[in-house]
Amino acid sequence: MLPRVTSWGFLTNHGRVLLCIARDPGVRLRDIADRLGITERSAHGIVTDLTEAGYVVKHKDGRRNRYQIQAHMPLPEPASQEPAIGEVLALLTGAVLANDGTPQAGDGDASVSPQVLAQAPQPADQ
Repeated sequence: MLPRVTSWGFLTNHGRVLLCIARDPGVRLRDIADRLGITERSAHGIVTDLTEAGYVVKHKDGRRNRYQIQAHMPLPEPASQEPAIGEVLALLTGAVLANDGTPQAGDGDASVSPQVLAQAPQPADQ
């Protein structure tokens, strides 16, 4: 029997916001907040953090913002292979990168924006 995990998760709110943006680059802060169960003010603060750290670039589109994830950026944690954020987002959203680095449809229900996949680093030749 698997234990119930209700009081914590593997992803921080910053990671969860990044996933929302990867799935919908035109997502509104209000929608991010609703999807994640956080306040709009918290969503704004997290998007600001991600923008200031260089993981997200904000573009004005009329009265709304569109976001572009900088998929080449490394994870902000020490890791032995330092995967880029685009590789992690592709994994979490079910997107698949072909051996030549081109995006392919994944088996999962989730999708990742073509902008994220286009910026994902090329896999190393083996």
